Amino acid sequence: MSGHSKWHSIKHKKGAADAARGKLFAVLIRQIEVAARSGGGDPESNATLRTMVQKARDASVPVDTIQRAIKRGTGEEEGVVYEPVSYEGYAPHGVAVFVQALTDNRNRTGAEIKNIFSRNGGNFAEPGAVAWQFERRGEVMVEKSAAGEDDLMLVAADAGADDIVDLGDVWQVTTPPTELHHVRTAIEAASIAVKESDLTMVPTTTVELAEESAAKSVLRLVDALEDHDDVEAVYANFDIPESVLEAVNA
Repeated sequence: MSGHSKWHSIKHKKGAADAARGKLFAVLIRQIEVAARSGGGDPESNATLRTMVQKARDASVPVDTIQRAIKRGTGEEEGVVYEPVSYEGYAPHGVAVFVQALTDNRNRTGAEIKNIFSRNGGNFAEPGAVAWQFERRGEVMVEKSAAGEDDLMLVAADAGADDIVDLGDVWQVTTPPTELHHVRTAIEAASIAVKESDLTMVPTTTVELAEESAAKSVLRLVDALEDHDDVEAVYANFDIPESVLEAVNA
């Protein structure tokens, strides 16, 4: 099980997601604008935009806010132009970190991300240094109260899903990136409520952090990166045993 996924599950339980609601909305709106600018404003013909709009709906972003973001992306309304950019580096203990951001100033954002790595014991790296350690995947989150594992597996596997992972209160259904929308649609068609779905980066190898001090040092960097206003997602290849995660959480 991905230690990174488990950590985010715990953060959601602690209410960290609610505290960051304002930033979440801002990131989702930027994602919609960028997707509409690069592939057009019709979610039916723009798969990336369709995914971003679904993420926004899952997060309860108002429909009119979503529509305005699409119009800014297509140029129908004026707005700041954001562009996607990625950064790579290492956290303490050799943990690979891949950062995705949306910015209107690459130089400023790059300098600030580099500073976050430095201040938290990490090392900023050149493009391509760690990206090869991750692969693009789709994921669909389903509350355990919505379906049992066997029922969910049957529907998801028939629709093209790869696996189901137990993350405590939720099932994480993983899919090929091209099958994300199809798998989510099939699950919902089976009257199983979906909590959220997204495209993500999954590590191909992991670094186990068996000591509490090591886990804290890595999570400190990850949290600092996630708190940056321009960062939309942070992926890392750490795996923290559940007992250590519980100690860190306490």
